[in-house]
Amino acid sequence: MVDADNGQVMSPLAFIEGEVEALLMALAFAARKHCDQRRKGKYQVPYINHLIQVTELLWRVGQVRDVTTLVAALLHDVLEDTATKPEELAAHFGPSVLALVNEVTDDKSLPKAVRKARQIRNAPHCSREAKLIKLADKLQNLSDLGRDPPVGWSSSRLIAYVDWSEQVIAGLRGVNPALESAYDQVASEVRMRLVTGLRSDDSVVETPGTCNSFDAPKEEAPPL
Repeated sequence: MVDADNGQVMSPLAFIEGEVEALLMALAFAARKHCDQRRKGKYQVPYINHLIQVTELLWRVGQVRDVTTLVAALLHDVLEDTATKPEELAAHFGPSVLALVNEVTDDKSLPKAVRKARQIRNAPHCSREAKLIKLADKLQNLSDLGRDPPVGWSSSRLIAYVDWSEQVIAGLRGVNPALESAYDQVASEVRMRLVTGLRSDDSVVETPGTCNSFDAPKEEAPPL
């Protein structure tokens, strides 16, 4: 990373104080708002793990350094899955973060099938920043699906989720080759395991470069 003002090479950890503060505030806010939520796999992992991992994928795999995008990634489900109001989010994090979170938020007043169809249809028209968050979110959800699927989901339902996820990703391509490649790898591994009938504890599908945290997707297709 090069400082645009003086041309000096900066450490990858040279995040300015205000950016670190914004990320820590977003992390604390998300943890508080999602405190009672857990994933639907047998391990019942706290939902905050998903939000952290999405943000970490953006940073590590996608090399995303824009703090607004990273903050919005931590908060991307807060309007959809908690009682948080847009005004509260804007008061804490500003209009840019609110706009980005709104862009990746499903309208839960609509039937699930309609919401899923909208994600496919709207994906190509999202902003670059929203596409990045969606890519990381779909990648993380699919990786979790391969590790600890929602309790009660049949193989056919899991395969249908992979099919739908791939349709959304098709509209996001071209924004970050590294995230897209990581998604393709995980999707291929998960699909192969499902179609060959392997049980979830026979092998573990990992997002490239991550550890096994056994946190699984929400019972519904995650809203984006």
